[in-house]
Amino acid sequence: MTASKPTLWQIEISHFSEKARWALAYKGVEHKRHSPLPGTHIPVAMWLTRGSQQTFPVLALDGRNIGDSTAIIAALESRYPDPALYPADPQERRRALELEDFFDEELGPNMRLVAFHALIGDPERFGDIAAAALPAALGRAKGLAGAYASFYTSTRFGANNDAAAERARVKVLEALDRLDAELDAAGGDYLVGDSFSVADLTAASLFYPLVGPEEGPTPGSTMPDSFEEFREPLRERPGY
Repeated sequence: MTASKPTLWQIEISHFSEKARWALAYKGVEHKRHSPLPGTHIPVAMWLTRGSQQTFPVLALDGRNIGDSTAIIAALESRYPDPALYPADPQERRRALELEDFFDEELGPNMRLVAFHALIGDPERFGDIAAAALPAALGRAKGLAGAYASFYTSTRFGANNDAAAERARVKVLEALDRLDAELDAAGGDYLVGDSFSVADLTAASLFYPLVGPEEGPTPGSTMPDSFEEFREPLRERPGY
């Protein structure tokens, strides 16, 4: 009996979904993707994980539905060990997992808030980005898509809160300080040891909204001017 192809349940523009996508790509795992309408993904995630997770990504793998990007990478590492994302050396592995946890907790939510706060201030651009993440039939109504995205991100993440956004910007800068310091201490191109690991993947994917690589789901060129003002002084930083 042939095992079914893994399926990633995702939000197209989510950097936590991007973390899972990068892990699947790095390991060369062929898979399917489903992208329900943001907002409707919450009951879908709860149904898939029997209530243990309320958001995406969720990976269907070998008969299990695995929620949370960190748990997804752990499952992929077990099922597809090569190329490895966990260092073989136990001390280096602990270090890589500590850094994964730091960027998950201290960078991920704050990077999301900074990006959404900037987009709320530019409804037309938010409409363009939101429409691109919707099914074609819905994506043609960019004004409606932008209004929905603003309402959803304000309600779920507090993205319309100026004070919260300012605190988030400080946390993003602190995370970039940590990234710079870790790279300097490591003395090479990687955060831990002499090869790419889960620490590098996590930092890179969760910083993607800041850097906005053209290959990413939301290229930097699509972001509002207010976000560019935040980003511009950081371009020469080692971590960037």
